Amino acid sequence: MVAPQITTCDPTIRPCLLTRGSPPRTRTCAPLLLLLLGLTVSLTVANPSCESSVSMVRNCKQLWKILDRKVSVPRRRITTSPSNITQTELPDKTMEAKCLQSMFELIDSGFFNETKIQEIANGATEMNLPIYRTNRKLVATKNGGLENPSPLVFNASWNREVPRAQAKRFNYPSLSGVRLPENEEDIAFMSVLELGELIKTKQVTSKELVRIYLKRLKRYNHVLESVVTYTEELAYKQAKEADDLLSQGTYLGPLHGIPYGLKDIVAVPGYKTTWGSTSFKDQVLDIEAWVYRRLKASGAVLVAKLVTGSLAYDDIWFGGRTRNPWNIEEFSTGSSAGPAASTSAGMVPFAIGSETAGSMTYPAARCGVTAFRPTFGSVGRTGVMSLSESLDKLGPFCRTAADCAVVLDAIKGKDPDDLSSREIAFVDPFSVDITKLTVGYTKDADMKVVEVLGSKGVNMVPFELNYTVDSVQGILNFTMDVDMLAHFDEWQRTGQEDLYEAQDQWPVELRRARVVTAVDYIQAQRARGKLIREVEKSFIVDAFIGNVTDWEKVCMGNLVGLPVLVIPTGFKNISEPPPTKSCRRRTTINAGIYAPPERDHIALALGMAYQSVTDAHKKRPPVDDLGPDDSIPNPPRAIIPPRRLHIHE
Repeated sequence: MVAPQITTCDPTIRPCLLTRGSPPRTRTCAPLLLLLLGLTVSLTVANPSCESSVSMVRNCKQLWKILDRKVSVPRRRITTSPSNITQTELPDKTMEAKCLQSMFELIDSGFFNETKIQEIANGATEMNLPIYRTNRKLVATKNGGLENPSPLVFNASWNREVPRAQAKRFNYPSLSGVRLPENEEDIAFMSVLELGELIKTKQVTSKELVRIYLKRLKRYNHVLESVVTYTEELAYKQAKEADDLLSQGTYLGPLHGIPYGLKDIVAVPGYKTTWGSTSFKDQVLDIEAWVYRRLKASGAVLVAKLVTGSLAYDDIWFGGRTRNPWNIEEFSTGSSAGPAASTSAGMVPFAIGSETAGSMTYPAARCGVTAFRPTFGSVGRTGVMSLSESLDKLGPFCRTAADCAVVLDAIKGKDPDDLSSREIAFVDPFSVDITKLTVGYTKDADMKVVEVLGSKGVNMVPFELNYTVDSVQGILNFTMDVDMLAHFDEWQRTGQEDLYEAQDQWPVELRRARVVTAVDYIQAQRARGKLIREVEKSFIVDAFIGNVTDWEKVCMGNLVGLPVLVIPTGFKNISEPPPTKSCRRRTTINAGIYAPPERDHIALALGMAYQSVTDAHKKRPPVDDLGPDDSIPNPPRAIIPPRRLHIHE
């Protein structure tokens, strides 16, 4: 390893720190602070102002308090003439401001104004410091790095042409006897497998389905604000291709000719990929995303790019804020807002969303749809906006668990341009014997699911997933925010954060991420590795049923890479219904079925078993039934509470 090359001050002044045992040539001035911050850089300071260097040394301790560090008193006295130093101490606030400004200059972030710097300092004190200390206590008490290694893996191979394993396709159940309904709304709410049977038996054409779903998309979008772009021309072109293939005797499978939507972080050539952001609302990427390419090969037909919260954060985007079809007074929550709301309202049969931390589970639960977040790495992410390479996952929003299995079968596989993607040999979920499974249920589980699965022969047992890592939520925040900032560094530096649609979201988190040191990021990854090993040891059941929107479980599941199936289980009246006797708005009740990594088939099989004897997933939201004098409140009265961090002391 080559040491950083650093130029010192004028040798006649040398307001520097001397490292123990170092020869004179290794003396450094203020740039030493950069090394102490744990940032691996190569920095050259060309004759810095002596006065500013002296000031920096004098203010070192205050600066390090902000970053939870201590600096020893310099071994050498500063030998400068009295005229170069003001003996009167600066007021505390002024000194703090100078220290903070100096710090940001040293980490090449002097573009922040004073207000933002103070905001970052406050956030670092309230959030960063507890996470630093907890992670160091967990994994950094022994030297040498032999314990608690980071789970992050680097692949140095330049060979991207990785041969695919001979993975078997799932054996889909036969749905003979399906008949085309007379009512278009009844068609719109049919499952993928049912629609596939109608296509296969030529009771309906792909072109007719495209017309039905585009009509519904345009009809309800003004209420739900869930569509960014209609891909109408492409949809009819792909539908014609699907119909032509079928007429020639070629049937591609259950997705042949089925319309669908994509979250607008997925690139499709010739159409905007806005990432939900004002800064990128006119962006067109000449990239064919892996997941889009897989679906196209399966015969699926893209009808719309659906809303993502701006830069994949929550449900606010440059065109508005997506609403929950079951209760339009609520927003849909989660950045996969468009896929969840559109699937719920029968605007598409299925949609592709993504999750880094709750972006699928939250909107699926809120909007009452079935959704599946698969094992990390099972679906390639080429052409998809990245938040965190070790957390981002793509998955389907559908009517049923069986539909989720069908879509997963189409999109899973090794993407040669995504180093994290893998060819996983999933067991066919349609062939699982659930009576041989032992499934746990946590204290917050929906007991209806427990009872139904028990009646189907599943061995249900009380269960708690135990681990000692008490900074799970902090680990996720560090991982996601720092990775995200790496991907949007220029966005922040050029001031585009000021255009962001929700100033209390990414702008605040990414400013705070700017002062997370490299050392503490790695400690968080080591703590994550400890969590993974403890969860694996504690996961003594085949799967477990639990709350799917509990923030601790959301963070834990994403850090470990667990698959989870979200299923609607029922509904209850909203807390403050409008003054009408016929209000049909509801709050959805839901559950999560969690499985170990690469055991996706178990979660899917249990979901299919539950839905085979229940009907909550078949219910339709009241988007056509607003009431005689009912209006859409803007903003809604039901406020979604912000995400909170909880550190267990």
